[in-house]
Amino acid sequence: MSRSPSLAAAQQALLQALYLPRQTDAMKCIAAHAQGAGAGGQNRLERGLQAYRSNGQTLAPRVLAAAYPVVAQLMGAENFDALSRHFWQSHAPDCGDLAQWGGEFAAFLAALQDLVGEEPYLPDVARVEWALHASATAADGQADMASFALLESHEPSTFTLLLSAGAAGVASRFPVVSIAQAHLTGEPSLQQAGERLRGQVQEAALVWRQGLKPSLRHAQPGELLFIAALQEKRSLAAALAAAPAFDFNPWLVPAVQTGLLLGARAL
Repeated sequence: MSRSPSLAAAQQALLQALYLPRQTDAMKCIAAHAQGAGAGGQNRLERGLQAYRSNGQTLAPRVLAAAYPVVAQLMGAENFDALSRHFWQSHAPDCGDLAQWGGEFAAFLAALQDLVGEEPYLPDVARVEWALHASATAADGQADMASFALLESHEPSTFTLLLSAGAAGVASRFPVVSIAQAHLTGEPSLQQAGERLRGQVQEAALVWRQGLKPSLRHAQPGELLFIAALQEKRSLAAALAAAPAFDFNPWLVPAVQTGLLLGARAL
């Protein structure tokens, strides 16, 4: 059943009002749709709107901290909470599942010149964390061990390789893997991660789903290019040509054992 134009307009106004910075502006936004409520109804509407807005302001830091625990630690609770509320207002959720909200946070951080100037690695750390978060809810993949026979029986130009759901890479000019792992697992230590940051060590992160657990490690030379080509459904031969620095033979068995590589498929 379709909504009436008046109902759709009222709902749109309410959504807009929920994310405006000031309560007075929020009330102005829905004033035209509240004219028939009377004085008592107007007061109830204002209190209800304030409750919804306050709930959103409270939820925002908790939801974002679940997806970005490392960025939250790096920024400190007070700064992260304030930035989360700002993000909530400027990037309103577009679906009911708040676990899916926050994918634009890295770009949001990158646009904050004052913050990026002092801690320029934060956006890339956020990209790694969102890849981990997205991988946790990616579709389950089933390994097909028999399909690997294609590697021996067919030319590399005639088949492609199938990767774990949620596989993603982040290339950075900062030691993002070390920074993330230092906070998430303690290995390397925070001191070692800091030394790599001061030493301007560049790292590329590889994220994938291993069973039910998101995994993170350093990407091998050329590995991100190789994986990107496979994700474009290109043949094994084309993927190898796209990543000349990538060493495929020592990669193959560990990739299968860790669940990164699930199988092969003829093109």
